[in-house]
Amino acid sequence: MSLIRVENLAVGYEGIAIEKNINFKVDPGDYLCIVGENGSGKTTLMKTLLNLQKPLSGEIIYGDGLKSDEIGYLPQQTVVQKDFPASVREIVLSGCQARCGRRPFYNREEKHLADSNMERMGISDLGRRCYRELSGGQQQRVLLARALCATEKLLLLDEPVSGLDPKVTAEMYELIAGLNRSGVTIIMISHDIQAAVRYASHILHIGDVFFFGSRDEYVASGIGRDFLAEMTEKEMSGDE
Repeated sequence: MSLIRVENLAVGYEGIAIEKNINFKVDPGDYLCIVGENGSGKTTLMKTLLNLQKPLSGEIIYGDGLKSDEIGYLPQQTVVQKDFPASVREIVLSGCQARCGRRPFYNREEKHLADSNMERMGISDLGRRCYRELSGGQQQRVLLARALCATEKLLLLDEPVSGLDPKVTAEMYELIAGLNRSGVTIIMISHDIQAAVRYASHILHIGDVFFFGSRDEYVASGIGRDFLAEMTEKEMSGDE
């Protein structure tokens, strides 16, 4: 059974659709990259999947026991978030909040989960450090550990390598790929089309044209070839 099935979805704001007739599914173990032109509605779609905003029409069906509040989410970071004055362990633990219900404290199991995910992300030695003192790559590892505390089933990642240098970017992609190989389903927004076709199992392209299918189908399609060529040209000219 699919974790998420989207049928005839329209997303947007204040009744104005940015994107319509979106249809795709995400099965357990998939690695789906959402690509498309700037302003095509990628982040709006992700927020709708998370129930942070309502769809204008259509349906999102959650399967395999998944609920919208059981999805780990790594949003694009703002300047304010990067300067957050909490410790690494406090931020990772905050990913367990949904597990607490009305309980105003974290129990032993939740603390163990946070420590386990910090170790998994290679940041155990940073637990007492202030988040805002970390490098961009370290901050993203902290947020990934936090997201994993929310769920082990599905992670939604919005431009997780934005602003990172090439070496750290490559490390982050490998880290995400490793999570996927371990059984975590990934949905990732990416402007890096080369990385998308390298790592993803499936591609969702939205904007003026729509495509959903396997990575190989996308690369072989006219949409995929044209977008790959366009983005490669922009990268070489320094427009990205």
